[in-house]
Amino acid sequence: MNTVDEFLALLRDDLGLPVTATHLDRPFDEVEGWDSVQLLTVLSLLEQRLGRSVPFAEALTATSLGDVYRLATATSASPL
Repeated sequence: MNTVDEFLALLRDDLGLPVTATHLDRPFDEVEGWDSVQLLTVLSLLEQRLGRSVPFAEALTATSLGDVYRLATATSASPL
């Protein structure tokens, strides 16, 4: 997963969230269908797709889907 479009497709296809690029920088509570448990699911899916870990503690401070995407695509993540 290298692009925002792939990230959005993951959210739509795997979580059933009706999201577009306009949702990336909205606060989580403004994303229809979002709940906090889904963050764990998204992190797990991202780690599977990327083949490396996503920093969990940093993900907990994310306030938007865009934050999660930027964290997941940062080059400092470590291999699984």
